[in-house]
Amino acid sequence: MAITSNISKNILNQELSIQVSLSGLSFCILQRDTNTIEYIKHITFDKKLNPFEVLDQLKHQFNTENELKNTFKNVQVIHANELSTLVPKPLFTEDNLADYLKFNSKILKSDFIAHDSIVINDSVNVYVPYVNINNFIYDLCGSFTFRHSSTILIENILSIEKNSSIKKMYVNVNKLTFEIVVLNKNKLVLYNTFEYTTKEDFIYYVLFTAEQLELNPETFNLIFLGDIDAKDELYIVAKKYVRFVFLGNREDEYNYSIEAQPQSYHSDFTLIKSF
Repeated sequence: MAITSNISKNILNQELSIQVSLSGLSFCILQRDTNTIEYIKHITFDKKLNPFEVLDQLKHQFNTENELKNTFKNVQVIHANELSTLVPKPLFTEDNLADYLKFNSKILKSDFIAHDSIVINDSVNVYVPYVNINNFIYDLCGSFTFRHSSTILIENILSIEKNSSIKKMYVNVNKLTFEIVVLNKNKLVLYNTFEYTTKEDFIYYVLFTAEQLELNPETFNLIFLGDIDAKDELYIVAKKYVRFVFLGNREDEYNYSIEAQPQSYHSDFTLIKSF
């Protein structure tokens, strides 16, 4: 009986994080008692799906993956899409959510709009979550939390760079998109998301962003996060045009089980930093 009780306690202290995009799903389980990441899984779609097809894929994972059938103490969903915008908190009012988004995102009148507070720089992230995903998780797990992936990305980069004194561009690489976060002396200058299919697309957007912000390729630091390594063609082409290119570091303090080793110190940034 004692063993059964301990197992139940451990399971109840597990936390689940799910990152949802139209190009894939990611899952991460944290055992809070031991501060150990015990499970990481990625599902990459062959093509960009619609939200209904993504929901079918998510249901399949919960029906087939034993690790996802546990009872979790906390569950959170991370929505990764381009439908977001940052608003300074002093200028923010909930009555104007659609107005904030319509200038840089294609939204429908029927879209549900949510917002996250980013305390570290006194701003609000306004975005469109995948409501069908939220409804499914609520029906399955009960109460849960959800945030936009850029909220996690921005607040953690600002925390890591709180003592920085130079200009830096962070690039978080995903399969079909990448996100750029630009800092100047630990202050957020820009956040944006770009779609790409070739290395030429990629380096064009990086250099165009640098040019618009008057960042000198000979002096600013370009730091990569996400699905990339030093042998990747995106990294290699960046080295041709930017002098100082680095691979980043999550700077987390989790233990990792043998089954849940991240690919690198800079991969799965928003997924792991969501806890």
